[in-house]
Amino acid sequence: MAEKLKIISLGGLNEIGKNITAYEYGNDIIIVDVGMGFPDDEMYGVDVVIPDFSYLIQNRDRIRAIFITHGHEDHIGGIPYLMRDVNVPIYATRMSAGLIRLKLEEHRLDKKVKLITCEAGETVRAGKFTVEFIHINHSIADAVAFAIRCPLGVCIHTGDFKIDPTPIQGGMADLTRLGELGREGVLALLADSTNVERPGFTKSESSVGASFEALFRGCDQRIIVTTFASNVDRIQQIINVAAKYGRKVAVTGRSMENVMRVSTELGYMQVPAGTVVDVNQIKGLPKNKVCIITTGSQGETMSALTRMAFNTHRQVEIQAGDRVILSASAIPGNENAIGNVINELYRRDAEVVNERELPLHVSGHACQDELKIVHALVRPKYFIPVHGEQRMLKTHAKLARSMGMDPRNIIISDVGKVIEITQKNARINGTVPSGKVFVDGYGVGDVGAVVLRDRQHLAQDGMIVVVVSMSAEDGQVISGPDIITRGFVYVKESEALMDELRQVAVDALDSCQDRRIRDWSTIKSEIKGNLSGYLYKKTKRNPMILPVIMEV
Repeated sequence: MAEKLKIISLGGLNEIGKNITAYEYGNDIIIVDVGMGFPDDEMYGVDVVIPDFSYLIQNRDRIRAIFITHGHEDHIGGIPYLMRDVNVPIYATRMSAGLIRLKLEEHRLDKKVKLITCEAGETVRAGKFTVEFIHINHSIADAVAFAIRCPLGVCIHTGDFKIDPTPIQGGMADLTRLGELGREGVLALLADSTNVERPGFTKSESSVGASFEALFRGCDQRIIVTTFASNVDRIQQIINVAAKYGRKVAVTGRSMENVMRVSTELGYMQVPAGTVVDVNQIKGLPKNKVCIITTGSQGETMSALTRMAFNTHRQVEIQAGDRVILSASAIPGNENAIGNVINELYRRDAEVVNERELPLHVSGHACQDELKIVHALVRPKYFIPVHGEQRMLKTHAKLARSMGMDPRNIIISDVGKVIEITQKNARINGTVPSGKVFVDGYGVGDVGAVVLRDRQHLAQDGMIVVVVSMSAEDGQVISGPDIITRGFVYVKESEALMDELRQVAVDALDSCQDRRIRDWSTIKSEIKGNLSGYLYKKTKRNPMILPVIMEV
């Protein structure tokens, strides 16, 4: 029987983030990226979202290696959670490996996991697969695409990328190698769809430098810049212009400090001697000699910029006249949080500068014309759009058709679906367990759909607890029912309603007594049903109702 190549995305399709793809041939599996996602507003109490790894854990003996395209959270954030159950080598470039090592140390897995550093141009064998690292551009150093070979052919997995002709470091993406592979023949292309809705080309990272130059030149106030912690090239540009104008740079925010440490140790960031100082040292400096680089570009609740804005940061307090530069665009869904922080900064008389006034941010993802270049170079037999929501995947499929691709050879998949490729065709055939696993504190997966639904219910309608003491001998009510509410109504202003609810509960208990019902679960259901119906008629609300019977 002819062998099949199976490609299974366990995240990153019909969503942004949580990117992970498994390639399976015969008895061998390799994994590309192990990302995480961030909770939306409905995921109360959830810290991060990771893929459902159950399929990989079931097949852990067949997994040969994990390969990482770059060091962003949506591509490496899930690694510590997978490595608790799967012990295989991880291959990554130096910057990615440095960031992964930090995560493994945090989770005390650094001694257990074998982390191997590779350079662009290297090829690694893993079972029946060989994986070639190809240099590409992105908004973090050392990003790579992969040429994944198996006996059926070559798959190109781009990871997140753009084509930057003037990058800050590392040189332009290796389009020559992509073209060579295209001439040899590519079985399938899996390409980033994040920016496919935007026409033209993504601007070069170096274009942001002129904006910083204009904002630093002649400014006699403190300058505070927030950007994505992982954008090493952006931070480098900020440090360069600060040093040029004689400013000392202080860095605050845990993720920013971690990335600075890793990138300077590995040589991806060059910091002029004496420029970076501890954040505690800036208080004694003149305002025009200070630059603070901070996390918080997305309005995250616990980030350094948010704490500064709301005056809860231990070392830095926003002062009137501070020039706050937001060097990042809003990730969809974060607009309200960012707006709240900006309003608070204005309330403290800071000057806020964002990308509406000056080009202060460029994307790390390819726009339509860059994607067309890659499609033209690679000329794949099959195309599978990845990394994007449904509209992005469909738009990318349309772009491929406009390049002359046969629509029958374009596969829009979904999380958990199995794409099977043979010598003759490619099709979706079957599914594997998949979905979202919620991480809440130290708990992984113990907050499931039911718990989340309860949290949403509590957040929207509050709760009512009905407490009754009953005799163990004859089931007579000894005390109560007492009504306790949280998040439903303010009791002191709703005493009449509380009395009515108490009477409804008494009537339910009397009804059970009359019918000689002694089963407590039935009595609880009766109380709950009667209260629920009464409350909805009276208030049009559906609070969570918890009857509690104490046996005396």
